[in-house]
Amino acid sequence: MLTTLINAFREKEIRKKMLMTMLMLLVFRLGCFIPVPGIASESFSTLATNDFFKIISTITGGSLANGTLFALGILPFINAFIIMQLLTLVIPPLDKLSKQGEAGRKKITQITRYAAIVLAIIQAVGICLSWGVDKFDATLGSQPLSMALVIIMLVGGSCLVMWIADRITEYGVGNGTSLIIFVGILASAGQRLLSAMTAAGDGDVAKNVWLIIAFLLMVLFVFVFIIFVDLAERRITIQYAKQVKGNKMYGGQSTHIPMKVNASGVMPIIFASSFLMFPQMIASFWPNSGFYQWWSRWLGIGSPIYIAVLCLLILFFSFFYSQIQFNPEDISRNIQQNGGFIPGIRPGRPTTDYLKKINNRITLFGAIFLALLALVTSIVLPAVGSENGLGNAFSATGLLIVVSVAMEFDTQLQNQLMMKHYKGFLK
Repeated sequence: MLTTLINAFREKEIRKKMLMTMLMLLVFRLGCFIPVPGIASESFSTLATNDFFKIISTITGGSLANGTLFALGILPFINAFIIMQLLTLVIPPLDKLSKQGEAGRKKITQITRYAAIVLAIIQAVGICLSWGVDKFDATLGSQPLSMALVIIMLVGGSCLVMWIADRITEYGVGNGTSLIIFVGILASAGQRLLSAMTAAGDGDVAKNVWLIIAFLLMVLFVFVFIIFVDLAERRITIQYAKQVKGNKMYGGQSTHIPMKVNASGVMPIIFASSFLMFPQMIASFWPNSGFYQWWSRWLGIGSPIYIAVLCLLILFFSFFYSQIQFNPEDISRNIQQNGGFIPGIRPGRPTTDYLKKINNRITLFGAIFLALLALVTSIVLPAVGSENGLGNAFSATGLLIVVSVAMEFDTQLQNQLMMKHYKGFLK
């Protein structure tokens, strides 16, 4: 990847895109240090002690804990994107839009932005109501007006982050939303690592240093394991029969269908964790309620029941998301219409059943991989990093996002370099 970065930086056009990407990410990080007027940052720190808001603060690069302009970050847009994906399956007009090519995708993206603004307003109002009106300074003459100011600032900050992500996608390199999450996770992990190294001098120095090294080696091992599984795929051979049309012969070639082991990516973990954390998020606005106390005790983040249910939900959502992405009937029909077949498998229904069986097997292995990753980040990493505060530096979602975005960014640079140096068959 380092070689790709060096070669890409030598090209003027790609260098401009890379500089534009870094500039937008710098603007995002600067916004993570601008405090929101009207309320003390200690209130945000108190809110961030909640397990659910700890995860949000990690993804936003510590913005929530510091009470800054980008406290909500890109999360409202991500939630709206997930909701729109699910609604596309059950609402026929949205399904038609998704099949209308680029124009339909633009309309769905615009609807997603409006939904993200609505979710940002709901989240900002919920955060402010959880504090109470008495926590706000009378900046505008009264505490309710100060609360309204904070809500407007939080929603505006989230909209600005969406705008930054769009500018990166349009004028930079890679997907802006993914890169913003990537930078936020690395920033949070870097802050915790710096704090752990600073605190290593207190107490047994040698023990603290070895614990930090062991944690970093374990994270590196998990990174390598994720890359290995992410690149793994099952290739199904497709043979096309020879066809004579006029004076020319077509077909007679062999190709393959690549089926990735972890085709669902990080989505099953996001769905599963969101499904479990959503009731706790709602109940956290009333921390003294009996439901919140019961949920935090039995199904709170890190509890044994939470981990077991999380693994089961990951298995379920892996198969659910696989059914959305992969349609064996359409693939079988396209293969048959183009005169192709899988060696040893009859066209039509047998091909559909064969593709479905292979997809279910691969999905099972991918689901087990995601469940193991969730177990490692929920049990092993917190056990190793419990003494130095590194236990929650990386979550399963965070590790997958970091690796996936890094590989996607490298692929984008390689594709642009290939297009830049491609001279065509006439030269």
